[in-house]
Amino acid sequence: MKTYQPFHSRFDPCPPIGVKFYSTPPHLYMGFQPPNLQQYSPKVALKKGTLWPALYDPYKNPYEAKRG
Repeated sequence: MKTYQPFHSRFDPCPPIGVKFYSTPPHLYMGFQPPNLQQYSPKVALKKGTLWPALYDPYKNPYEAKRG
C-alpha cells in the first residue's frame, strides 16, 4: 500500500483532500516469471484469481477504518 498527498494551493477554494492510498500489484516487481513457482490447487486458484501465490495480492481497504 502506497500513499501520496495531492497538492493543495492556499488559493484553492476547496478543502484539502488529505492522503490518498493506492496499491501496486506484485507482478510489477517481478522482472520475469521464475521457473517452478509454487502453484495453488485449481479450486483455490479460482477463488484467489491467480495460480501462483507469489502473484496473489489481497485488497485491504485503507479507508475502512475511517468509516467507523
